[in-house]
Amino acid sequence: MTKIERKTKETDIKIELELYGSGKNSIKTGIGFFDHMLQAFSKHSLIDLNVDCVGDIEVDFHHSVEDVGIVIGEALRKEIFPITNIERFGEATVVMDEAAIFCAIDLSNRPFLVYDIECEGLIGEFNCELAEEFFRALVFNAGITAHIIYQRGKNRHHIIEAAFKSLALSIRRAVAKNDRIGIPSTKGVL
Repeated sequence: MTKIERKTKETDIKIELELYGSGKNSIKTGIGFFDHMLQAFSKHSLIDLNVDCVGDIEVDFHHSVEDVGIVIGEALRKEIFPITNIERFGEATVVMDEAAIFCAIDLSNRPFLVYDIECEGLIGEFNCELAEEFFRALVFNAGITAHIIYQRGKNRHHIIEAAFKSLALSIRRAVAKNDRIGIPSTKGVL
């Protein structure tokens, strides 16, 4: 279990993360839709995740969403690296009614994000553009290359939730144990 605390003038965050958990979670950010997304992320990745975030949400949700992504990314990096005896690559397409989102990841220790989802407007009080900010913060701090790609859909809630779930499943598949692999790189190091 990795525990990280991060305090700035905008946010005060405490995270506990267990990569090989069962999807148990306790999420408190003060942002209802974001809490729902983090609960889905935990459940479908099977990562045990506790998040306690007090942020300046009276200003905007941006600082809380991005900073939670930073801290979850830092915790994932500590849990994943150095890589040995895991698959390394993972992918998933998640459908939610009319929406389908594809995600492919590489636990490369070379962070990069391709985010090809056009979703504008609000889901409740949550601005869709914040999802990209969260994913960017997470993958860059975790050392993950991720491609999160819109395939179809109209409902904003379905599109963003499918994105969170597709990343979760991709991580679950990439960290699957495989004792035959050793270090999953021809370089011998990641």
